[in-house]
Amino acid sequence: MGGRSSEHEISLGSARSVVEGLDPDRYEVASIEIDREGRWQLPRGGAAEIPAGARETLPVPVERRPPDVLSGVDVVVPVLHGPFGEDGTVQGLLELAGVPYVGAGVAASALCMDKDLCKAVLRDRGIPVARHVVLRLGDPAEHPFGYPVFVKPARLGSSVGISKVRSQAELAAAVALARLHDEKVLIEELVRGREVECGVLGNVDSPPKASAVGEIVPRSADWYDYGAKYDEGGSDIVIPAPIPDEAAARIQELAVASFVATECEGMARIDFFLGEDSGPVVNELNTIPGFTETSVYAKLFEASGISYPELLDRLIALALERHERRAGLRY
Repeated sequence: MGGRSSEHEISLGSARSVVEGLDPDRYEVASIEIDREGRWQLPRGGAAEIPAGARETLPVPVERRPPDVLSGVDVVVPVLHGPFGEDGTVQGLLELAGVPYVGAGVAASALCMDKDLCKAVLRDRGIPVARHVVLRLGDPAEHPFGYPVFVKPARLGSSVGISKVRSQAELAAAVALARLHDEKVLIEELVRGREVECGVLGNVDSPPKASAVGEIVPRSADWYDYGAKYDEGGSDIVIPAPIPDEAAARIQELAVASFVATECEGMARIDFFLGEDSGPVVNELNTIPGFTETSVYAKLFEASGISYPELLDRLIALALERHERRAGLRY
């Protein structure tokens, strides 16, 4: 939990809920917190509480390296949002350590974190996505769309660094803000409509199942920005979404198709725009969505008949199943 990204505090909140949601009669939980500088606070001897002074830093060689510690656990639950946790980096470490872990693998994690590359894969599979252009370092701040548009870092989450730009005069400042967080910036066409979300749970052989569909209704802003997501009373999630049954079924179909196309496993929350004059359009996939009991992913599955503790049990079982399945591969 924690991590180096700007979503550090969100991760800590998610992780606290996960620890509280795990049945103490079934699980011995050890918490590993990564601080904003990337230092790992490692438990000694499998203790559930982290002792003071147990700090070590990657990648400097030290006596008690994280892979050595992790090799003694049955399964890891990465509750890390954003870069250095949700993007395949920690997943790669866990693969090297040979430890089962919850959620998407290295390639799927990296792919879904990069909104540009993820859209390319989805588009190639015939899955509708919003149009966008990419600005790399040195590229002029320009685009072929009308206003408003969204400007966002390519590889970040929780609406950090994102701006809704309503005129050419606002564009340069929005691009500069996004570039504080990433060298690659997206300018995305606005899809006028409603913001809806769907969770997916499963592995490639499970198979994956979609949750009920929910609609995000921001209270304090005209789009689902950081404040709407995390401020108390910033938004409501309406489950099931008040949309036609055929639209909900199509969203569920596209959610599973996106999950499979990007080779996700375990879990993902797929965010959509339901256009006023068109069908659903995929916005992005979150491979480690917010994970408190009141987070959207958990509430979507609660409305689908799966409680928060049961959801955690299933995710851990899926992690162990995948690890066992892949153990027979020859490399």
